[in-house]
Amino acid sequence: MLTKHFIQVGDKAPDFSAIAVYEQEFKKIKLSDYLGKYLILLFYPLDFTFVCPTEITAFSDMCDQINSLNTDILGISVDSEYCHLAWMQLDRESGGVGDLKYPLVSDLSKVISESYNVLNSEGKAFRGLFIIDREGIIQHSLVNNLDFGRSVNETIRTLRAIQYVQNNPDEVCPANWQPGHTTIKKSPSKSKKYFESI
Repeated sequence: MLTKHFIQVGDKAPDFSAIAVYEQEFKKIKLSDYLGKYLILLFYPLDFTFVCPTEITAFSDMCDQINSLNTDILGISVDSEYCHLAWMQLDRESGGVGDLKYPLVSDLSKVISESYNVLNSEGKAFRGLFIIDREGIIQHSLVNNLDFGRSVNETIRTLRAIQYVQNNPDEVCPANWQPGHTTIKKSPSKSKKYFESI
């Protein structure tokens, strides 16, 4: 009997095609359209809720910095594109998200959320975050339960670390690494230099 394959870091990101809302318009997008760039997939439970707008707007506010790292963002929930549009047309003070700097994808069929293993028993998406590299490979995944949000700053730090080690394959990034900080050489003898310095 075949068992279901659960995706994990190092796997090819499951492709999908869906309708998204961007700049107040409906747009068909495919994951494969983003090959050659890094991509943050930002799953969230539902529009018009409590934690969700804080995350969606926080990522939008940092979108220019993220875009400068050759990276795009896609927000995804099980709402319809019409619900996404209504949410964007409502200002932040009223519980909406206003104009966003990245698209919100409609996963009304729940196929995308299921393929990324973030669909809960109630049919909502957990707060799943995936960083996909230029080759379409998942390099980072994080899944929070519904009631607490994610850190944009930590996402950017992780993205920078991924990009650094991909550009410097003989080095690895230690805990709490930040750009400009010392890395570790992937060698038993050369790594000692890092450990002697801490």
